[in-house]
Amino acid sequence: MKKLFILINILIIISVSNAFSHAQHYAKIKYLKYNLFLNDELIGYHTFHFKSKNELLFVKGEGYFKVSKLGIDLIEYFTNSNEVYKENQLIEFNSNTKQNDKIKYVKVKLNKNTLNIDGSSFKGETDSTTLTSSWWNHEIVKKKKQISSISGRIIDQKVNFLGKKKINIDKKDYNTLKFHIFSNDNKPMNEKKINIKIWYDSDSLIWLKASYEKLGKWEYQLAEIKY
Repeated sequence: MKKLFILINILIIISVSNAFSHAQHYAKIKYLKYNLFLNDELIGYHTFHFKSKNELLFVKGEGYFKVSKLGIDLIEYFTNSNEVYKENQLIEFNSNTKQNDKIKYVKVKLNKNTLNIDGSSFKGETDSTTLTSSWWNHEIVKKKKQISSISGRIIDQKVNFLGKKKINIDKKDYNTLKFHIFSNDNKPMNEKKINIKIWYDSDSLIWLKASYEKLGKWEYQLAEIKY
């Protein structure tokens, strides 16, 4: 029975890959906006602007949130990023992030069959099939590792398919494919660097929702989409 369930997971992921086998299908989208909640309280947002030109897809991201308690700002976070793809291949990525007074950055550049990484936590290279942790790109569920879009470190990951689920966002029902992405290490689940549940629309594969626990329940929800 367990082997059958694993086989079903594999077949589902393959079918997802074949349905939209490249990032270029996002060229139809102009804008995605997500609201970020902490313990059901709206604290911020993340947006993505898409622009296609010739064979290139450009994705500009921006995120912000602030956590306050008793009138005191505990965390203020801002990030912006730029991604460039050519025929499904990530060819360039850069981001700058500020959390309170701490600055982090990443620069990724394709060089033949490798991605060269210059980040605040890692400097080196990885194979060209690796993606950054940009959840809008559904292909992340096919990967065995990811590059942190904040600091550049490389994280081995596992992905479990949790089934087809119906969810409701802002009074609208969606049929989704639900995945669990987590670090491939020996740490307990609650101590892993990545431990996130993520939902994609079963037809369009647009990222709809993501949630994780870290000193509270954090949740991204799709707020707006423009074509």
